[in-house]
Amino acid sequence: MVRNFIATALTTTMLVTAAPTLAETMVKEVEVSADLTAVQNAKAGAHWATLTADLQNAIVSRIADLIAEDGVKVSVAIDSVELANSLQSSLGTADSKLVGQVNISHETDNSKFDSYDLTVTFEQAGPFFVPGTDLTAITTDSKEYYDAMIAAFADFVANKLKG
Repeated sequence: MVRNFIATALTTTMLVTAAPTLAETMVKEVEVSADLTAVQNAKAGAHWATLTADLQNAIVSRIADLIAEDGVKVSVAIDSVELANSLQSSLGTADSKLVGQVNISHETDNSKFDSYDLTVTFEQAGPFFVPGTDLTAITTDSKEYYDAMIAAFADFVANKLKG
């Protein structure tokens, strides 16, 4: 009898102690917004015109295992002025960045609120370029640049949600 009690107590303790390591945040909705009228670079505009849908899809694909009916809402507001400045800068890709405000909210659980600014630089996007890409030849209006910046931003948001 005592042995059964100890075994049950140990199992319960192991389950309770394992639970806090699951710091993942379940997600109900992802919404991305940006006012791209500030982007005056027509060549870059060809890629960046679909920024909101592409970033939303990139985030959702990285958190597919976290989708739940009773999850948080993730809202991302891209700073269009920062984006426009980066795309029109004569300084090149090294100083470019994608900046956004990420807000996490829940309809009923006040403990599931968070808000943070996220800045992804060209350097941070480096690992998201196709291997063998000549980074010195990348420009802010290239598809490779666009894809890497979207991937890096989505990865940071997803990793934060996964704890």
